[in-house]
Order: sequence, then structure tokens, then C-alpha cells
Amino acid sequence: MRLLVVEDDPDLRRQLVTTLRGDGYAVDEAEDGEEAEYLGEVEPYDAVVLDLGLPIKDGVSVLKAWRAGGINKPVLILTARDQWSEKVAGFDAGADDYLTKPFQMEELQARIKALIRRAAGHASPVLECGPVRVDTSAATVTVDGKAISLTGHEYKLLSYLIHHANSIVSRTELTEHIYDQDFDRDSNTIEVFVGRLRKKLGVDVIKTVRGLGYRMEHAIESA
Repeated sequence: MRLLVVEDDPDLRRQLVTTLRGDGYAVDEAEDGEEAEYLGEVEPYDAVVLDLGLPIKDGVSVLKAWRAGGINKPVLILTARDQWSEKVAGFDAGADDYLTKPFQMEELQARIKALIRRAAGHASPVLECGPVRVDTSAATVTVDGKAISLTGHEYKLLSYLIHHANSIVSRTELTEHIYDQDFDRDSNTIEVFVGRLRKKLGVDVIKTVRGLGYRMEHAIESA
């Protein structure tokens, strides 16, 4: 999953980026509203953490521009302002959730996970596909109850596929959603990760759709 963190305070931004990357997300960052608006228009983020008090262009204006342009990615707004009117303005602009500074990082982590789940149509933090079970809150994977050890990139790939189970996901889409902006992206590595995942999972739930990409299916077929 790929996130955008928009915060002008360099210390807080660094803390957010470090924490979220530690959770396994690919994370891009912006320090002002102008850069944030551009990145939100051209990059396919799974969620955005957006401060309202930004230089050049404020967060509410950025969010309004995104929504007016048909960009509906989930947005969690951050604000140091505790007046109810500011929160209402954020929601009226199209925000999905908010946190008022100061906040506990654990709460932000939980809210980001919930936003991503809801955007993909899932209510529970535990996602299942046949015998494969991914607990997104603990970042753990089991198959038939047995714990499976995955690398960071393998987990990111599996998490994205299971969030979009029964949908065809292209190699390009996977590349865009598991790597951050500065990573030297190579879609050929996706095939390598898929091969490793299939071997570790040991069950036939990740299907190749020739010419289109991959689909994680609930029904298991024999190879």
C-alpha cells in the first residue's frame, strides 16, 4: 500500500514517514499544499495524511481541488486547530477522517489501516482468501492456521492483492502501489515476488490472468 504524508513540520513529517514505512507502507512526502496537490493528481495513493495548516496552499483547498477533479482516495486530515468549525470544513471538503494534534501515533496507524480497508470494501482487519488469512492490524499471515514468514515486499504485494481479492490487478498497478516515488521501479520484479509468494503460501490462490495481471481468488483450484 502506498501513502502520501503532507506535513510542513519537518520533525513531525519525518516521524510520520518513519513510522508508516515501519508498518510496511510505501510512503511519499510533501511539505506544502502545492506539491501535495500535484502528487495527489498524478500518483495512485491508497490513502493520504493531510495537514490543514500548510504553506502556499492550505489543506482544505488542496482537498477541495482533489475532490473537484474526481480524486476520491481516502484522506485523513491533521490539524492543530481544535475548533469544531475547522473539522467541519475539512469534512465538507471531502475528508474521510481526522486527528487533532497532538495525537498518539498508534491511533493514526489504526485509522490509516481502517481507511484503507473501508476503501476496499472491508470492515474487518482480518482478510481471508481460501485458507490464506492476513491480519492487517498485526501484519501477520497464516495458511490453514500455520504462520507464514514473508519479506516486507512480499507482504506488501499479498496485502494489496487480498485487499482487492477477485479483481484483476495489473503488474503496473502493483508496482505503483508497493513502491514509493523514489524507488527504482521495475515491474519485472513483481513476477519474482509473485513466484516467491506462491511457493511460500503453498496454495493456488494467486492466478495469472494472461496479458492483464493477477487475481487473488477465494476458490482454490488444483494446479
